[in-house]
Formats: sequence, structure tokens, C-alpha cells
Amino acid sequence: MAENPSTGSGQRITLAKGLNLGLRKAMENDPKVLLMGEDVGKLGGVFRITDGLQKDFGEDRVIDSPLAESGIVGTAVGMAMRGYRPVVEIQFDGFVYPAYDQIVCQVAKIHFRSQGRIKMPVVIRIPFGGGIGAVEHHSESPEAQFAHTPGLKVVACSNPVDGYWMIQQAIACDDPVIFLEPKRQYHADKAELDDTITPDPLFSSRVVRSGRDVTVLAYGPTVKTALKAAEAASGEGQSLEVIDLRTLSPLDLGPVLDSVRRTGRAVVVHEAHVNLGLGAELAARITEQCFYSLEAPVLRVGGFDTPYPASRIEEEWLPDLDRVLDAVDRSMSF
Repeated sequence: MAENPSTGSGQRITLAKGLNLGLRKAMENDPKVLLMGEDVGKLGGVFRITDGLQKDFGEDRVIDSPLAESGIVGTAVGMAMRGYRPVVEIQFDGFVYPAYDQIVCQVAKIHFRSQGRIKMPVVIRIPFGGGIGAVEHHSESPEAQFAHTPGLKVVACSNPVDGYWMIQQAIACDDPVIFLEPKRQYHADKAELDDTITPDPLFSSRVVRSGRDVTVLAYGPTVKTALKAAEAASGEGQSLEVIDLRTLSPLDLGPVLDSVRRTGRAVVVHEAHVNLGLGAELAARITEQCFYSLEAPVLRVGGFDTPYPASRIEEEWLPDLDRVLDAVDRSMSF
């Protein structure tokens, strides 16, 4: 198949390229889509996600902002109220906190507070998670803080093809979307893009590997970890079903509950701290709705309850294949 340079259809792409192509497609389709953030223009973003977009769409639509996250998001609020669809980039996950007030007090509430009269179609892109050897404040996993906030949608892509489709779907959504991108996956793997298919809905989870013994739930960077664990477990006669959650708020629990009712066991994996992380909500929901199907408690694998460590020991802190398999063994032992 011939490659279409506008969409990249027919080529193997990384997650970074998928996001870049998805942003380009959204901007081509709607002149009201604007990009804004630190270094997103001439530099193309610190991870090169917006590479080439300012050159092709101009400085009025791809805007290099001052180093001021609260100002970036506050400006996006005003733009959205005037009919634009701003996409803002928070350069690193740990930099989002200066904008936290704008996000949870303004972005999340304006639609409700205006009784539906004012829409807030803002996408806030946040590279999240660790594993890249970064310094302090560059490897956070703040998703639970936003998933806990009514009025925000929160999604996490895990692979190149989802990156391409999900960013376009998020931009088309009239509600504000926190769009989480696993930064260590930006340039790690490639997948073939076919832009003629009908993508899964944005707010839906997906079974990415079928199995019969234990359901493993993951999102973002830990989907790859879960799949590696499933492959290793198969060599020991264990069959793990892996579900990519994709959406964290709202949670799409249909595939999750169907799977757990078959396997009787569930393990949740995320990089964020275990204490009060997404795994806690998933464990509660699964227990409430699958109680009589469970053969073991829902177990959680995540980061330790400490601040993110120095990069030289981050691999000891992050959930890995061995920790997932240990949880699977503990679940099977009940």
C-alpha cells in the first residue's frame, strides 16, 4: 500500500509519530484546533510530538507559550469559551501542579456550573510515568488526582495506533480530557497504522491478550509490562488475560467484569503509588460486582509509597515482570 504522507497510513509508526499524525489530522479537519505549550512550536516539543506542525500551520495555531503552566491552561479556558478547541501540552507530568488549580477549579467545573451553556473542549496532554532516567519531577504518575475530579475525562494510550486515534477522539470531545501519554513508550515500539479502520470508542477498555486463569489490568506504560508477564507465565502453564483499560474516568468495566467472572482472579498494575491509586477503585468495583465469582482477593502491583526515586534506582521502584508474576502466583495460591 502506498504511504499517505498526510496520515502515515501504511507505514510502521512509533507512539510519538502516531500522536504527531493524529494532531496533524485534527488540525487539518478543524481550523479551531490550536496547540499551545512550552517549546511545542519551533522545537517541536521536548519529545518531538509536535515536530513540523508550527512550520505547516503557522505560529497562530501552534503557539510557543511562556514557562507558566497556570497561564497555559488559563488561556486555554478562555479560548474554549470563545469556540476554539485548544490542545495544551504539559511538558512533564511533575510540571502540572502549577496548573492544578485551573484544571480542577475551572476546566472541570465550567460546563456544570453554567448548567451546560458553556462547553470546555480542552485537551491537556501530559507525558507521564518513569523509566527514562530523568531527574526529579519528570517521572510522576498523577492520574488518580484527575480521575477523582468530577467533570474531567481521563484517558491513557499505550501503543502507536491508539495514540493516533485517541488524540483525535479526545480533541473532538466537548468535555475536557486529560490525555496521558507514557513517555517511555514514545519511541520504543512500532506498529502499522491503517487509518481506514473504524477505531474503538475513546472511553472503552480492550482485551489485548486472551487468557483463562488470571485477569491482569493495566494502562499506559504498564500494558507492555503486563503483556511481557503474560508471555513469561505461558511458559509455566499459566494463562493470563490482559486488559488495556485505556480510559480511567469514566472506567469501562464491561470487559473487565466479564473477564473476572471467567477467571475468578484479578491483578491491577500501574506505576502510580498503590495507596489510593486507580487499583484501589478497580479492586472495590470488581469486589462489589464479582464477589461470588472471585477465587482470590483483587491484588495490586504499583510504585512504592515514596516520592519517585533517583533515576539510578528507578528500575527497583517501578513494577516489573517479576512483581507482576509474584502477584499472579499469590492470586493462584488462594
